[in-house]
Order: sequence, then C-alpha cells, then structure tokens
Amino acid sequence: MRDLILPFAAFAVFVVPTSLVWLVARRARIPNWMMLVFLLAGWLAVFVGWALSQRAQPFLFPDTSPCYSTRSTPVSQYFPPDSFCLHADGDLRTVNGPSGRLVFWAAATTTLAMAIAAAFARRRERT
Repeated sequence: MRDLILPFAAFAVFVVPTSLVWLVARRARIPNWMMLVFLLAGWLAVFVGWALSQRAQPFLFPDTSPCYSTRSTPVSQYFPPDSFCLHADGDLRTVNGPSGRLVFWAAATTTLAMAIAAAFARRRERT
C-alpha cells in the first residue's frame, strides 16, 4: 500500500489538472500548440516559483541552507517568489539571484499570454 502513495500523489497533482485543462481547451477548440505552451510554461512557473520561495528553508538539508552558516532566520515570500535570510540586525537579504526570478517571470508571463491568445483565437473562430 505504501508503494502506491507516490504514484497516486503524482497522478492527483500533475495528471488530473493537466488532463482537465487539456480537455476543456479541446472542447473550446483552442489550438493544440497553444495548450502545450500554456501547460509547459505554467508547470515551469509553478516549479520555479516553489524552488525560489523554499530555497532558504532548511527542511531538506539544514547544513546547506543559505541561512544556516550565518545563524539567521529563513523567511519565504510566495508571490513574487523569493527567499530571504533575516539577520540579527534586522537586515533582510535575498538568497536568490536574478536568473531564477527571470525564469519565473518569463514562464508566468508566457502562461498569461497564452491564456489571452487562446481567448482571442476562440473569439476569432466564432466570427
């Protein structure tokens, strides 16, 4: 039974939402390439956002947390995703570089642009 938990969780978290979005888009006659770009960029934004917001948290490897060696407190911000170390003097310093945030914003913007483009494609098809 324990061996079935991880596949069931992966199915529930990834396969079900992806297939539901795909089926709704097929019913609305959205082009397949738009849905593929939408789903790929959306999942990329989710994973990169999660990684950026949890980077300072020591839940997996406490000794390699960026805040561990400085004896500071990790702070997470979920939107826009970022992680900080709160130092004893009250200074809040980010642990993420600009490249990770760039990837998140590019993926989030692409997801939004594909949703808007799908609405325009559907409207154009009806007229």
